[in-house]
Amino acid sequence: MQNLFERDIYEKMISRLHALGPESQRRWGKMNVAQMLAHCKEAFKVPLSDHKMPRSILGLLVGWMIKAKLYNDDPWKKNLPTAPNFIIKDERDFEKEKQQLLELIDRFFRGGPEKVGRFPHPMFGRFTPEQWGQSMYKHLDHHFTQFGV
Repeated sequence: MQNLFERDIYEKMISRLHALGPESQRRWGKMNVAQMLAHCKEAFKVPLSDHKMPRSILGLLVGWMIKAKLYNDDPWKKNLPTAPNFIIKDERDFEKEKQQLLELIDRFFRGGPEKVGRFPHPMFGRFTPEQWGQSMYKHLDHHFTQFGV
């Protein structure tokens, strides 16, 4: 499984991010490209958080059953459900969202495995640093593929 803590993978993801433009069209889903970038930003805030997020009841009940799908080699299905706080419905500025996501990806990579995931994921619980690197790669890959890069 690819891992965002690996320099070559990090560089490929940054390259793919730069290949996106405000005119990039989705292949599936509801979000436009700026909303997708904002959605990905929210995802990065979880492993980079310096405070504990409350665990969801749904996560406690079923999160453990689907957790491994976040970081295994199987691609994610299209149009998977998203937690309400990760749904972006308002219009966003593409360049601003792109720059902020770039900064978060860079912070994640440069901080390294020892600086991520101090607290459990609110839906899926504890991850090892390797699982964080794999799951964040897989999330970006899913959405960059959604927009053809």
